[in-house]
Amino acid sequence: MFLLTRSVLLVSHFNDAGVSVSQLFSIYGAGIIYDLAFLTFAALPLSLYLLLCPRRIWQTHWHLQFLHVLVAVSLFVMLFTALAEWLFWDEFGVRFNFIAVDYLVYSDEVVNNILESYPVYPLLALLALMAVAGAALLRNIIDAAVRAPLLPWRRTWQKLGGLSIIAMMVGLGVSQEFPRGVGGNAYQRELAANGPYQFFAAFRNNELEYPGFYATLPLSEVADQLRQEVSEPNGRFIGTDPLDIRRAIDNPGIPMALNVVLVTIESLSAKYMGSFGDTRNLTPNLDKLRKQSLFFNNFYATGTRTDRGLEAITLAIPPTPGRSIVKRIGRESGFASLGQQFNAQGYDSVFLYGGRGYFDNMNTFFGGNGYRIVDQSSVAEADIHFKNAWGMSDEDLYTQAIKEADSDHSTGKPFFLQLMTTSNHRPYTYPEGRIDIPSGDGRAGAVKYTDYAIGRFLDQARGKPWFDQTVFIFVADHTAGSAGTEDLPVANYHIPLLIYAPKFVEPREFSGLASQIDLAPTLLGLLNVDYVSTFFGRNVLRDDAAPGRALIGNYQNLGLFDGKDLAILSPRRAVRRHDDALQITHESNAGLEDPLVRRDVAYYQGASYDYSQGLLSWQPGRQNLTRLSQR
Repeated sequence: MFLLTRSVLLVSHFNDAGVSVSQLFSIYGAGIIYDLAFLTFAALPLSLYLLLCPRRIWQTHWHLQFLHVLVAVSLFVMLFTALAEWLFWDEFGVRFNFIAVDYLVYSDEVVNNILESYPVYPLLALLALMAVAGAALLRNIIDAAVRAPLLPWRRTWQKLGGLSIIAMMVGLGVSQEFPRGVGGNAYQRELAANGPYQFFAAFRNNELEYPGFYATLPLSEVADQLRQEVSEPNGRFIGTDPLDIRRAIDNPGIPMALNVVLVTIESLSAKYMGSFGDTRNLTPNLDKLRKQSLFFNNFYATGTRTDRGLEAITLAIPPTPGRSIVKRIGRESGFASLGQQFNAQGYDSVFLYGGRGYFDNMNTFFGGNGYRIVDQSSVAEADIHFKNAWGMSDEDLYTQAIKEADSDHSTGKPFFLQLMTTSNHRPYTYPEGRIDIPSGDGRAGAVKYTDYAIGRFLDQARGKPWFDQTVFIFVADHTAGSAGTEDLPVANYHIPLLIYAPKFVEPREFSGLASQIDLAPTLLGLLNVDYVSTFFGRNVLRDDAAPGRALIGNYQNLGLFDGKDLAILSPRRAVRRHDDALQITHESNAGLEDPLVRRDVAYYQGASYDYSQGLLSWQPGRQNLTRLSQR
């Protein structure tokens, strides 16, 4: 079954994998090691059952029938796993990984999403028929095995002990990266893997301590390099630890207490915008808005999942290895977030989510970092006109945002609304009659509906008394697809960022390289806000801003892109670089003497250190004292 799964995936992505004959042997050679490794562990429960099953019932008729049923169930599970791997690969271009683990944790949304996206029940019925047919074909073999003479107890214990030793050796010798290795063509490595094995490995390794797995530099060198990276002429470091990047930022000018509406859009790749070359007219409102906004045309997401985008936008921190901070339960709160910064300026900071905020631990994360929460569970059913597995439609979410804005405006309180949409996500369903593409027809329709909802939202907002005093920001959480032949295909991280405020922000294109960690300091700079920063990003709009860079990652591989070349850090202390990362890339091994690699290490080793040492915490008393001293 594993062999067939690997072969089908290979054939379906043969051109992407670019497989030669020698690489074919490598894929299947490494693959059989992973397959046998998983089967070694999978055999342990059955072996233990064989040991413990009383001999007096072993060859009874009911027990024989039970074993036939067990074979059928096992075949069904194997077929179901193969189908799940195919669907997961179709969505993400990889074997099971952290995403699959998260999907298991948040089963309600995921199950409903699958039910709305695929003909699940007919598929399950087909798998059940195939499993029953397979069990029938194996019936004589099972009968013969059950009637075979039983081993003496001593021999049985010896067999079980031997299998346990083999499983222990496999556990020590086979890992997520060995024998498939790191580097090279990412499709080839994923094809060599075994989905179930990778799933359980990801479940075990969902957080990685940076010093134990990645290349490191002496802390003094990391401190020097990191402070060079985050320093700005208008900031001064105030932390006593050399690795503490806490600094007082003095933005010139009178602070503008403008309202802020920050919309994080699900899976909006830059490539879908007509102004970036898409010919399907999917984003007429965004294309029009681009001409009226401060538009960042060289902007990149930090990761491949919603929680990574929210982490980067809210905390301005690089994507440290393993789970995002959003989902590190018990260690996700108390940070100097963008919401806390606005709270300190007298704002009402609100996080609005179209779904249920327990998903991805979002409610706990935002609630613990200075935000008031509004999600699907806090909205009356009468106010939800359409919803699917992931939550209410974008237009319903925007309606709630307008209500919150109206309420704060009526009290004279400035507001900071941070929204997270859901409509541009499988099953790609939305209210009928809004656009010329039927609901559920695919990603293109979801993108066009997302654009429609944005246009409708802005039309409604323009009629509000608070509109002229509001800054609107539209940015993607990540792109629609990040898989590629490289570990970190930079072009696949390209997303749009628009800042729209007709009375205050002059329309223009900004071509400097930037990423999601730069959004918070750039926004606060636009508003002339003085604050104490723990952000790893910079205000990229300053005339004296340093050359841009983008931090991108995918749970294990950690990259720094300087606009041309890309440095990558991987587990087992692997260090590589891609030259001309936006073109035909040339991967090569690299050392810690490489300046780009040293910058990469400084960001990620420094971020992991600061997180573990509590150096990114919100300190309101110190914040207020620093603001007074600046005045």
